[in-house]
Amino acid sequence: MTKRVSFECLATDGAARLGRIDTPRGAIRTPAFMPVGTAATVKAMRPESVAATGADILLGNTYHLMLRPTAERIARLGGLHRFMNWERPILTDSGGFQVMSLAELRKLTERGVTFKSHIDGSRHELTPERSMEIQRLLGSDIVMCFDECPALPADRTRIAESMQLSMRWAARSREAFGDRPGHALFGIQQGGLERDLRAESAEALREIGFDGYAVGGLAVGEGQAAMFGVLDYAPAMLPADKPRYLMGVGKPDDIVGAVKRGIDMMDCVLPTRSGRTAQAFTPRGAVNLKNARHQDDPRPLDEDCACPACRSYSRAYLHHLFRSGEILSAMLLTWHNLQYYQDLMAGMRAAIAEGRFAAWEAAFHARRAEGDIPPL
Repeated sequence: MTKRVSFECLATDGAARLGRIDTPRGAIRTPAFMPVGTAATVKAMRPESVAATGADILLGNTYHLMLRPTAERIARLGGLHRFMNWERPILTDSGGFQVMSLAELRKLTERGVTFKSHIDGSRHELTPERSMEIQRLLGSDIVMCFDECPALPADRTRIAESMQLSMRWAARSREAFGDRPGHALFGIQQGGLERDLRAESAEALREIGFDGYAVGGLAVGEGQAAMFGVLDYAPAMLPADKPRYLMGVGKPDDIVGAVKRGIDMMDCVLPTRSGRTAQAFTPRGAVNLKNARHQDDPRPLDEDCACPACRSYSRAYLHHLFRSGEILSAMLLTWHNLQYYQDLMAGMRAAIAEGRFAAWEAAFHARRAEGDIPPL
């Protein structure tokens, strides 16, 4: 008998939580950062390399995979895990955000969304039922219900209407998902920056009942202060015995602030995208390896980092690779950034376990304030 996905909160320190999500494909240690594998690949990384950074779970993208190579083809080839050679858990988003941000000629109705592919202009329809079907074909371990996410800023009426539509779609997603032992369905709280709408959304989701809950509709242009303002109250509106997922976040200081406020899971393209543009994250803040100051520097990017870029190569070499347009630049810096993010999560997990999160957070900000090591 396939075991069900379960969550256990192991310790708390203030609102910050240490926990574990158990799935048939392995445990997910929380707080967890999920690297984004949009098109069945974490760009510039082999799956074995992603696992080596300490990642327990990846994110796959319903919108991109339904368009190419199609969910039906992936299912015929054995499912997404086999297709991309990743044996650990996978979370798939519902496709709603990408329809909002990428698709052309989008038409929204009560039934769902029709749109033109940004790849070839072909017409498609996504509904809660079709999103659940696609995610079932992919075989992901954690499935997100289909929602509609308006870009901020938006007026209150638009945010309220969007949230209420998303709650009706959440109920349809729950119905279409059915009973699938070994797989979990997460609901998504909406409501923009409006506290009462967030409360209404949370109540609707609790009434439907999900295996986990996401805080959606943030990281869409509102700014960190506004996002933290919502996170000061939104996680507590959701069931304490289920994991809480903040979608699309974020920069290192965003992640630390989210964990401080009770978030258990996050995802973002930032570490991988930045790796392809020569931006590296370190405990001292971001480092731009395009800068000529690095061209004669024999020191590692971060002497305390265990990734291949820091163990085996100099700043001068990494600068040279990027300036030369070499593919290895993206590979090494992506690996480094993902290692930094996973080390960040491990540091927070240890701090929460030992009841010293506030001290850890103060040290995190103090180190970043120092800035990069002085040039030679």
